[in-house]
Amino acid sequence: MDTWILLRGLTREASHWGAFAGDFQTALPQAQVVALDLPGNGQLHALPSPLTVQGMVAACRAELARQGVLPPFHLFAMSLGAMVATEWARTAPEEIRGCVLVNTSFRPFSPFFHRLRPRNYAALLGLVLHPPSADAIERTVWRLTSNAPGPRTAVIDDWVAARTRRPVSAINALRQLVAAARYRAPTVAPSPPVLLLASQNDHLVNSRCSLAIADAWHCALALHPDAGHDLPLDAPQWVIEQVRHWLAQQAPSQRPTPKEK
Repeated sequence: MDTWILLRGLTREASHWGAFAGDFQTALPQAQVVALDLPGNGQLHALPSPLTVQGMVAACRAELARQGVLPPFHLFAMSLGAMVATEWARTAPEEIRGCVLVNTSFRPFSPFFHRLRPRNYAALLGLVLHPPSADAIERTVWRLTSNAPGPRTAVIDDWVAARTRRPVSAINALRQLVAAARYRAPTVAPSPPVLLLASQNDHLVNSRCSLAIADAWHCALALHPDAGHDLPLDAPQWVIEQVRHWLAQQAPSQRPTPKEK
């Protein structure tokens, strides 16, 4: 059975996949899909967040072993989660069959003002240092990450409920920011296959970041013209079709070579 591990970004948890996780499972019925929380988020919100991406990788591997979920894995990851996926593929390539990285950005490929658009600095710092109500926080997150026409009340209500039940502490948010800022990706692509998905109209992270990674790593890239940073939220079926197409392209190279007669 093929196992897919879903990894979210900064201060976000498994429940933030919303309906996408179920849609992804339906599209890949033979796969096992596991939405994993990073330490400090979701079910693990009481734990300290590691100060390095390498520490996050170690925590993910340990948690999956605890759950009895064994490699090899495909990784589907966004933002900070994509950094974790990249480092995982670099340091333990035998565990990873492939990575799908969504709207991510790394040093050394892009300048900081592409990795996080400057117009968002004040809003993000305010969320971390002087958090307002849970509803105000999640409406700000929606504004920064989705290009859907008008807030989806049900989605925001779910986000507020998750934040209320499993709050991410300010110190853990800062620790995750530090880990992301410190991380430097390999200049050569990890050995497992990589697919990059990016939103050309992402208001949080410039899509040039994904273009720069694709150019350096010589890996597959697909661009959505309209969606926001939370691409699985804004365009879930497009994302799933890109993944299925990429898997179909990978399949021939994974088949055993016929023996000569």
